[in-house]
Amino acid sequence: MKKHSWLYLNSLTIAFVSMLVICLAAQAYTGLEQFNDELEKMGMEKISFAAYLTSPHFLEATFENWESEFLQMAMYVVLTVWLRQIGSAESKDPDKKEDVDREPKPGPDAPWPVNKGGFWLKLYKHSLSLAFLVLFLVSFCLHFKGSLGHYNIEQVSENKPTATAAEYILNSKFWFESFQNWQSEFLSVASIVFLSVYLRQWGSPESKPVDAPHMETGK
Repeated sequence: MKKHSWLYLNSLTIAFVSMLVICLAAQAYTGLEQFNDELEKMGMEKISFAAYLTSPHFLEATFENWESEFLQMAMYVVLTVWLRQIGSAESKDPDKKEDVDREPKPGPDAPWPVNKGGFWLKLYKHSLSLAFLVLFLVSFCLHFKGSLGHYNIEQVSENKPTATAAEYILNSKFWFESFQNWQSEFLSVASIVFLSVYLRQWGSPESKPVDAPHMETGK
């Protein structure tokens, strides 16, 4: 491997994490303004920025989006094991085995679970999809907590009875928040899977070579 700086070798992650932090900070700032407007209209006291970061409004807005992202990636990682799309850069070749299908072999450069074998190898073979699934479940629970809390604040302001967690899990408001995000994530995956059959982006590993035939499957 050529000698590159740490920044260059990790620039893709750094770029996306930086954009995440900037957008999350902007969301928190604007969300505080919006939530305090809501509280004022309901005759309640405004809250500080620090308090807002643990408020139901912030939890609901943040984790209903994260939940859908992690669900999208979990489904994408799992379904691409078995399903195919001819001509797509995002699909394995339907007619041959690929490197990702080979059985792992121990070696000096192999990850430690491969050399350990047994349970740890079995777990590691599915660790990517399991990680996304766990992140989805954590985000789902935090979205639920925030949505329930926000719902009950609105109920109190209108002098209506609050809901328990058992009651709110069947509430259409919560599931509307989830499904409106889930469908958009599945649309984005379907779009890149299908559009990569016919369209190209020079230099991107998510695209086939510009001169590749439309029906050539994989990168």
